[in-house]
Amino acid sequence: MPPHSLLQLIWLASPALPVGGFSYSEGLEAAIEWAGVQDEATASDWLIGQLHLSLAPGDLAVVAEATRAWRAMDMPRVRALNAWVFTTRESAEFLLQTEQMGRSFVEWLKLHHADAATCFDGVPATYPVAFAFAAARSGASVADGCLAFAFGWAENMTAAAVKAVPLGQSAGQRMLARLAQDIPAAVQDALARTDDTRQAFSPLLAILSARHETQYSRLFRS
Repeated sequence: MPPHSLLQLIWLASPALPVGGFSYSEGLEAAIEWAGVQDEATASDWLIGQLHLSLAPGDLAVVAEATRAWRAMDMPRVRALNAWVFTTRESAEFLLQTEQMGRSFVEWLKLHHADAATCFDGVPATYPVAFAFAAARSGASVADGCLAFAFGWAENMTAAAVKAVPLGQSAGQRMLARLAQDIPAAVQDALARTDDTRQAFSPLLAILSARHETQYSRLFRS
């Protein structure tokens, strides 16, 4: 991979990117109260399950398809994928997350890509579709862009677990190492998905997200 492409992916995966990912736990905080997540082992198992059952067949598959669409400047395809993400948010919190992170990502993109404002004109972007735009412009392969997206998610979720369970930093690093081992397989799954096999159906996660809306003493927005 050319150095420029590698640096772009490192930048995109960084939790320091000003899109607000650190403020969401994606149901994990509710799982700590109601679904038995209570230590390093259960938190790690929860996130591994979420990676394979929710992220890979859903948002990660969208990143792969949207990256190809952005490279071809196939705007009908981009809009269709964007609409699919909006439609599949199963709680108000998940909808808020993809809207807010997508909007913040587009504002960041406008600082770095001259055509971003034009490309997103009239397209309220979801986070996976906005990320795919940056991945497409990086020159990296679709698979490498998906790896960056998945690792950025894993880093944010591990940080959420460290704060909310709570866990120590060493436990967080062990969890991140385990997630990193599983990410390549999740990316391969995402790359193989089509419109007929892409799916976003995680009933327990949706229920926990809805319960989180009224959870007492929350740290996170989802």
